[in-house]
Amino acid sequence: MAAPKKKAGGARNTALVIGGVGVIGRNLVNHLSALPDWDIVAVSRRTPDFATRAQFISVDLHDAAQAKVKLGGLTQITHIFYAGLDGGIAASNTRRNLALLANAVDVVEPVAKGLQRVVLMEGGKAYGRHIRGFKTPAKESDPRHMPPNFYYDQEDYLRALQVGKSWTWSALRPESVLGFSVGNPLNLLNVIGVYAAISKELGLPLVYPGSRLAYHTLMQVTDSDLLARAQYWAATSPNAANEAYNITNGDVFRFEQVWPRFADFFGMQVGQPLHISLVEFMADKGPLWDRIVAKYGLRPQAYADVANWEFGDFTFHTDWDLILSDGKRQRAGFTETMDSEERFLELFQQLRDENVIPKA
Repeated sequence: MAAPKKKAGGARNTALVIGGVGVIGRNLVNHLSALPDWDIVAVSRRTPDFATRAQFISVDLHDAAQAKVKLGGLTQITHIFYAGLDGGIAASNTRRNLALLANAVDVVEPVAKGLQRVVLMEGGKAYGRHIRGFKTPAKESDPRHMPPNFYYDQEDYLRALQVGKSWTWSALRPESVLGFSVGNPLNLLNVIGVYAAISKELGLPLVYPGSRLAYHTLMQVTDSDLLARAQYWAATSPNAANEAYNITNGDVFRFEQVWPRFADFFGMQVGQPLHISLVEFMADKGPLWDRIVAKYGLRPQAYADVANWEFGDFTFHTDWDLILSDGKRQRAGFTETMDSEERFLELFQQLRDENVIPKA
Protein backbone atom coordinates (compact mmCIF):
# COMPACT_ATOMS: atom_id res chain seq x y z
CA MET A 1 0.00 0.00 0.00
CA ALA A 2 1.53 3.29 -1.08
CA ALA A 3 1.97 6.05 1.46
CA PRO A 4 -0.18 9.18 1.10
CA LYS A 5 1.53 11.94 -0.84
CA LYS A 6 2.40 15.16 0.91
CA LYS A 7 0.57 18.17 -0.40
CA ALA A 8 2.24 21.42 -1.31
CA GLY A 9 1.98 24.45 0.92
CA GLY A 10 3.74 23.50 4.14
CA ALA A 11 4.35 20.66 6.50
CA ARG A 12 1.56 18.15 6.89
CA ASN A 13 0.79 15.50 9.45
CA THR A 14 -0.27 12.00 8.50
CA ALA A 15 -2.20 9.99 11.07
CA LEU A 16 -2.45 6.22 11.23
CA VAL A 17 -5.65 5.35 13.11
CA ILE A 18 -5.73 1.73 14.23
CA GLY A 19 -9.34 0.71 14.77
CA GLY A 20 -10.78 3.32 12.45
CA VAL A 21 -14.47 2.29 12.42
CA GLY A 22 -15.01 1.73 16.14
CA VAL A 23 -16.71 4.28 18.35
CA ILE A 24 -13.36 5.88 19.27
CA GLY A 25 -11.59 5.56 15.92
CA ARG A 26 -14.57 6.70 13.85
CA ASN A 27 -14.94 9.95 15.76
CA LEU A 28 -11.19 10.57 15.67
CA VAL A 29 -11.14 10.07 11.90
CA ASN A 30 -13.99 12.56 11.54
CA HIS A 31 -12.22 15.08 13.79
CA LEU A 32 -8.90 14.86 11.95
CA SER A 33 -10.67 15.00 8.58
CA ALA A 34 -11.91 18.49 9.45
CA LEU A 35 -8.34 19.73 9.98
CA PRO A 36 -6.73 21.08 6.80
CA ASP A 37 -3.16 19.99 7.58
CA TRP A 38 -3.85 16.32 8.35
CA ASP A 39 -3.97 13.28 6.10
CA ILE A 40 -5.48 10.13 7.57
CA VAL A 41 -4.84 6.45 7.01
CA ALA A 42 -7.20 4.21 8.97
CA VAL A 43 -6.85 0.50 9.62
CA SER A 44 -9.78 -1.82 10.28
CA ARG A 45 -11.11 -5.22 9.37
CA ARG A 46 -14.43 -3.67 8.33
CA THR A 47 -15.02 -1.10 5.62
CA PRO A 48 -16.24 2.32 6.80
CA ASP A 49 -19.99 2.88 6.82
CA PHE A 50 -19.58 6.67 6.67
CA ALA A 51 -18.32 9.18 4.12
CA THR A 52 -14.70 10.09 4.78
CA ARG A 53 -11.64 11.43 3.03
CA ALA A 54 -9.47 9.03 5.03
CA GLN A 55 -7.69 6.21 3.22
CA PHE A 56 -8.87 2.92 4.72
CA ILE A 57 -6.78 -0.26 4.72
CA SER A 58 -8.43 -3.56 5.54
CA VAL A 59 -5.98 -5.75 7.42
CA ASP A 60 -6.05 -8.46 10.07
CA LEU A 61 -3.50 -7.22 12.58
CA HIS A 62 -3.25 -10.65 14.17
CA ASP A 63 -1.48 -11.71 10.99
CA ALA A 64 2.01 -10.18 11.24
CA ALA A 65 2.88 -11.10 7.66
CA GLN A 66 -0.26 -9.47 6.29
CA ALA A 67 0.38 -6.37 8.37
CA LYS A 68 3.89 -6.09 6.95
CA VAL A 69 2.62 -6.30 3.37
CA LYS A 70 -0.23 -3.82 3.81
CA LEU A 71 1.39 -1.31 6.16
CA GLY A 72 5.03 -1.50 5.14
CA GLY A 73 4.72 1.38 2.67
CA LEU A 74 3.39 3.92 5.17
CA THR A 75 6.62 5.87 5.35
CA GLN A 76 5.05 9.28 5.87
CA ILE A 77 3.14 8.53 9.08
CA THR A 78 3.78 11.21 11.70
CA HIS A 79 1.32 10.09 14.39
CA ILE A 80 -0.09 6.69 15.33
CA PHE A 81 -3.39 6.54 17.18
CA TYR A 82 -4.26 3.15 18.65
CA ALA A 83 -7.96 2.50 19.32
CA GLY A 84 -8.11 -1.25 18.74
CA LEU A 85 -9.64 -3.92 20.95
CA ASP A 86 -9.87 -7.68 20.69
CA GLY A 87 -11.87 -10.23 22.60
CA GLY A 88 -14.41 -8.12 24.46
CA ILE A 89 -13.97 -6.44 27.81
CA ALA A 90 -11.75 -8.90 29.69
CA ALA A 91 -8.54 -7.24 30.92
CA SER A 92 -6.87 -10.67 30.96
CA ASN A 93 -6.87 -11.02 27.15
CA THR A 94 -3.27 -9.86 26.94
CA ARG A 95 -1.72 -11.81 24.08
CA ARG A 96 -4.18 -10.91 21.33
CA ASN A 97 -4.53 -7.27 22.38
CA LEU A 98 -0.77 -6.77 22.50
CA ALA A 99 -0.51 -8.33 19.02
CA LEU A 100 -3.01 -5.82 17.59
CA LEU A 101 -0.75 -2.97 18.66
CA ALA A 102 2.67 -4.51 18.13
CA ASN A 103 2.03 -6.02 14.69
CA ALA A 104 1.17 -2.55 13.38
CA VAL A 105 3.77 -0.48 15.22
CA ASP A 106 6.58 -2.95 14.55
CA VAL A 107 5.99 -2.43 10.82
CA VAL A 108 5.36 1.31 10.68
CA GLU A 109 7.77 2.65 13.32
CA PRO A 110 11.00 1.64 11.53
CA VAL A 111 9.96 3.09 8.15
CA ALA A 112 8.17 6.25 9.32
CA LYS A 113 11.25 8.41 9.86
CA GLY A 114 9.12 11.44 10.71
CA LEU A 115 7.13 9.70 13.44
CA GLN A 116 6.43 12.11 16.29
CA ARG A 117 4.09 10.39 18.70
CA VAL A 118 2.11 7.21 19.36
CA VAL A 119 -1.15 7.74 21.26
CA LEU A 120 -2.36 4.63 23.08
CA MET A 121 -5.97 4.22 24.17
CA GLU A 122 -6.33 2.61 27.59
CA GLY A 123 -9.19 2.90 30.07
CA GLY A 124 -10.34 2.69 33.66
CA LYS A 125 -9.34 -0.95 33.88
CA ALA A 126 -5.77 0.34 34.14
CA TYR A 127 -6.71 1.08 37.77
CA GLY A 128 -8.65 -2.12 38.36
CA ARG A 129 -11.97 -0.48 37.53
CA HIS A 130 -13.28 -4.00 36.95
CA ILE A 131 -12.18 -5.07 40.44
CA ARG A 132 -14.39 -4.26 43.42
CA GLY A 133 -13.02 -1.63 45.71
CA PHE A 134 -10.34 0.08 43.60
CA LYS A 135 -9.19 3.45 44.96
CA THR A 136 -11.16 6.49 43.83
CA PRO A 137 -10.69 9.04 42.53
CA ALA A 138 -8.12 7.10 40.52
CA LYS A 139 -4.98 9.05 39.61
CA GLU A 140 -2.36 8.35 36.99
CA SER A 141 0.26 7.98 39.73
CA ASP A 142 -1.62 5.11 41.41
CA PRO A 143 0.20 1.76 41.51
CA ARG A 144 -0.86 -1.04 39.19
CA HIS A 145 -3.02 -3.90 40.37
CA MET A 146 -2.00 -7.54 40.14
CA PRO A 147 -1.83 -8.48 36.42
CA PRO A 148 -2.86 -9.72 33.90
CA ASN A 149 -4.03 -6.52 32.27
CA PHE A 150 -3.49 -5.91 28.57
CA TYR A 151 -3.15 -2.16 29.10
CA TYR A 152 0.02 -2.84 31.09
CA ASP A 153 1.45 -5.03 28.34
CA GLN A 154 0.70 -2.46 25.65
CA GLU A 155 2.10 0.49 27.60
CA ASP A 156 5.22 -1.43 28.61
CA TYR A 157 5.76 -2.39 24.97
CA LEU A 158 5.66 1.28 23.89
CA ARG A 159 7.86 2.41 26.76
CA ALA A 160 10.54 -0.11 25.85
CA LEU A 161 10.33 0.56 22.11
CA GLN A 162 10.60 4.33 22.60
CA VAL A 163 13.87 4.29 24.54
CA GLY A 164 16.50 6.20 22.56
CA LYS A 165 14.02 7.26 19.84
CA SER A 166 13.02 10.77 18.77
CA TRP A 167 9.29 10.01 18.91
CA THR A 168 7.28 9.88 22.14
CA TRP A 169 4.15 8.12 23.36
CA SER A 170 1.05 9.18 25.26
CA ALA A 171 -1.68 7.10 26.90
CA LEU A 172 -5.28 8.19 27.46
CA ARG A 173 -7.61 6.55 29.97
CA PRO A 174 -11.30 7.27 29.31
CA GLU A 175 -14.20 5.66 31.15
CA SER A 176 -17.23 4.11 29.36
CA VAL A 177 -16.95 5.88 26.02
CA LEU A 178 -20.21 7.21 24.55
CA GLY A 179 -20.55 7.97 20.87
CA PHE A 180 -22.30 7.15 17.65
CA SER A 181 -21.07 4.10 15.77
CA VAL A 182 -22.44 1.33 13.60
CA GLY A 183 -21.43 -2.32 13.96
CA ASN A 184 -19.57 -1.64 17.20
CA PRO A 185 -21.72 -3.04 20.00
CA LEU A 186 -19.23 -2.30 22.81
CA ASN A 187 -20.89 1.04 23.44
CA LEU A 188 -23.05 1.93 26.45
CA LEU A 189 -25.12 4.29 24.31
CA ASN A 190 -26.21 1.45 22.02
CA VAL A 191 -26.82 -0.90 24.95
CA ILE A 192 -29.29 1.51 26.56
CA GLY A 193 -30.90 2.59 23.28
CA VAL A 194 -31.50 -0.94 21.99
CA TYR A 195 -32.59 -2.20 25.43
CA ALA A 196 -35.12 0.67 25.63
CA ALA A 197 -36.44 -0.04 22.12
CA ILE A 198 -36.97 -3.73 22.91
CA SER A 199 -38.57 -2.97 26.28
CA LYS A 200 -40.92 -0.43 24.73
CA GLU A 201 -41.93 -2.82 21.94
CA LEU A 202 -42.85 -5.35 24.64
CA GLY A 203 -44.97 -2.77 26.45
CA LEU A 204 -42.63 -2.67 29.44
CA PRO A 205 -41.38 0.28 31.48
CA LEU A 206 -37.72 1.25 31.32
CA VAL A 207 -36.27 -0.85 34.12
CA TYR A 208 -32.68 -0.38 35.28
CA PRO A 209 -31.26 -3.88 34.64
CA GLY A 210 -28.77 -4.12 37.47
CA SER A 211 -28.26 -4.04 41.19
CA ARG A 212 -29.89 -1.42 43.39
CA LEU A 213 -26.49 -0.47 44.74
CA ALA A 214 -25.21 0.15 41.22
CA TYR A 215 -28.27 2.33 40.54
CA HIS A 216 -27.06 4.70 43.28
CA THR A 217 -23.33 4.49 42.55
CA LEU A 218 -21.29 7.45 41.30
CA MET A 219 -20.37 6.97 37.63
CA GLN A 220 -18.42 8.71 34.88
CA VAL A 221 -18.42 8.50 31.09
CA THR A 222 -16.33 9.96 28.27
CA ASP A 223 -17.90 11.48 25.17
CA SER A 224 -16.28 10.25 21.97
CA ASP A 225 -16.14 13.75 20.45
CA LEU A 226 -14.38 15.09 23.53
CA LEU A 227 -12.07 12.07 23.40
CA ALA A 228 -11.22 12.78 19.75
CA ARG A 229 -10.15 16.29 20.70
CA ALA A 230 -8.19 14.88 23.61
CA GLN A 231 -6.38 12.49 21.26
CA TYR A 232 -5.42 15.40 19.02
CA TRP A 233 -4.12 17.25 22.08
CA ALA A 234 -2.23 14.17 23.27
CA ALA A 235 -0.63 13.83 19.83
CA THR A 236 0.49 17.43 19.54
CA SER A 237 1.05 18.89 23.01
CA PRO A 238 4.59 18.85 24.46
CA ASN A 239 2.96 18.30 27.86
CA ALA A 240 1.60 14.93 26.76
CA ALA A 241 4.93 13.37 25.78
CA ASN A 242 5.56 10.08 27.59
CA GLU A 243 2.65 10.68 29.96
CA ALA A 244 -0.69 9.03 30.76
CA TYR A 245 -3.87 11.04 31.29
CA ASN A 246 -7.37 10.27 32.48
CA ILE A 247 -10.00 11.67 30.12
CA THR A 248 -13.62 11.82 31.28
CA ASN A 249 -16.39 14.36 30.75
CA GLY A 250 -15.27 15.94 34.01
CA ASP A 251 -18.49 15.32 35.93
CA VAL A 252 -20.15 12.47 37.83
CA PHE A 253 -23.70 11.16 37.94
CA ARG A 254 -25.83 8.38 39.40
CA PHE A 255 -28.10 6.30 37.20
CA GLU A 256 -30.93 6.95 39.65
CA GLN A 257 -30.70 10.61 38.61
CA VAL A 258 -30.48 10.17 34.83
CA TRP A 259 -32.62 7.05 34.29
CA PRO A 260 -35.94 8.94 34.61
CA ARG A 261 -34.76 11.39 31.94
CA PHE A 262 -33.83 8.46 29.70
CA ALA A 263 -37.32 7.03 30.16
CA ASP A 264 -38.90 10.39 29.37
CA PHE A 265 -36.83 10.66 26.19
CA PHE A 266 -38.01 7.25 25.01
CA GLY A 267 -41.62 7.98 26.03
CA MET A 268 -41.65 5.26 28.68
CA GLN A 269 -42.52 4.87 32.32
CA VAL A 270 -39.72 4.24 34.81
CA GLY A 271 -39.68 0.82 36.43
CA GLN A 272 -38.03 -0.24 39.66
CA PRO A 273 -34.44 -1.54 39.31
CA LEU A 274 -34.38 -5.27 38.63
CA HIS A 275 -31.28 -7.38 39.25
CA ILE A 276 -31.15 -9.33 35.99
CA SER A 277 -28.49 -10.42 33.53
CA LEU A 278 -28.87 -8.80 30.11
CA VAL A 279 -26.76 -11.59 28.60
CA GLU A 280 -29.39 -14.07 29.78
CA PHE A 281 -32.59 -12.07 29.27
CA MET A 282 -31.68 -10.57 25.90
CA ALA A 283 -30.34 -13.79 24.41
CA ASP A 284 -33.67 -14.67 22.72
CA LYS A 285 -34.55 -11.17 21.51
CA GLY A 286 -32.87 -11.40 18.09
CA PRO A 287 -36.09 -12.24 16.18
CA LEU A 288 -37.90 -9.42 18.01
CA TRP A 289 -35.16 -6.98 17.07
CA ASP A 290 -35.43 -8.04 13.42
CA ARG A 291 -39.17 -7.28 13.57
CA ILE A 292 -38.45 -3.87 15.12
CA VAL A 293 -35.97 -3.10 12.33
CA ALA A 294 -38.54 -4.02 9.67
CA LYS A 295 -41.44 -2.25 11.42
CA TYR A 296 -39.65 1.08 11.87
CA GLY A 297 -37.43 0.98 8.80
CA LEU A 298 -34.22 0.96 10.79
CA ARG A 299 -30.71 0.57 9.47
CA PRO A 300 -30.28 -3.19 8.95
CA GLN A 301 -27.77 -4.64 11.40
CA ALA A 302 -27.30 -8.09 12.81
CA TYR A 303 -28.58 -8.33 16.37
CA ALA A 304 -25.09 -9.26 17.61
CA ASP A 305 -23.74 -6.02 16.13
CA VAL A 306 -26.10 -3.53 17.76
CA ALA A 307 -25.43 -4.02 21.48
CA ASN A 308 -23.00 -5.93 23.69
CA TRP A 309 -25.06 -7.24 26.59
CA GLU A 310 -21.98 -8.45 28.46
CA PHE A 311 -20.78 -4.83 28.55
CA GLY A 312 -24.21 -3.81 29.83
CA ASP A 313 -24.03 -6.30 32.68
CA PHE A 314 -20.48 -5.14 33.43
CA THR A 315 -21.71 -1.55 33.76
CA PHE A 316 -25.09 -1.98 35.41
CA HIS A 317 -23.84 -4.34 38.10
CA THR A 318 -20.86 -2.23 39.14
CA ASP A 319 -21.84 -1.23 42.67
CA TRP A 320 -18.63 0.61 43.56
CA ASP A 321 -17.79 4.20 42.66
CA LEU A 322 -16.16 4.76 39.25
CA ILE A 323 -14.31 8.05 39.49
CA LEU A 324 -11.14 8.97 37.62
CA SER A 325 -9.42 12.22 38.52
CA ASP A 326 -9.24 14.67 35.60
CA GLY A 327 -6.90 17.01 37.43
CA LYS A 328 -3.68 16.03 35.70
CA ARG A 329 -4.92 16.57 32.13
CA GLN A 330 -6.55 19.88 33.08
CA ARG A 331 -3.34 21.14 34.65
CA ALA A 332 -1.46 20.00 31.53
CA GLY A 333 -3.68 22.04 29.24
CA PHE A 334 -6.66 19.94 28.10
CA THR A 335 -9.46 21.58 30.10
CA GLU A 336 -12.57 20.70 28.09
CA THR A 337 -15.57 19.16 29.89
CA MET A 338 -19.09 18.07 28.95
CA ASP A 339 -22.43 17.60 30.71
CA SER A 340 -22.83 13.82 30.66
CA GLU A 341 -26.58 13.81 31.25
CA GLU A 342 -27.26 16.18 28.36
CA ARG A 343 -24.80 14.34 26.15
CA PHE A 344 -26.62 11.03 26.66
CA LEU A 345 -29.83 12.62 25.37
CA GLU A 346 -28.14 14.27 22.40
CA LEU A 347 -26.57 10.98 21.37
CA PHE A 348 -29.82 9.05 21.82
CA GLN A 349 -31.31 11.54 19.37
CA GLN A 350 -28.46 10.84 16.96
CA LEU A 351 -29.22 7.12 17.19
CA ARG A 352 -32.77 8.01 16.17
CA ASP A 353 -31.70 10.36 13.40
CA GLU A 354 -29.39 7.69 11.97
CA ASN A 355 -32.18 5.06 12.11
CA VAL A 356 -30.40 2.83 14.60
CA ILE A 357 -33.32 2.91 17.04
CA PRO A 358 -36.98 3.84 16.45
CA LYS A 359 -37.93 7.50 16.38
CA ALA A 360 -40.96 6.92 18.56
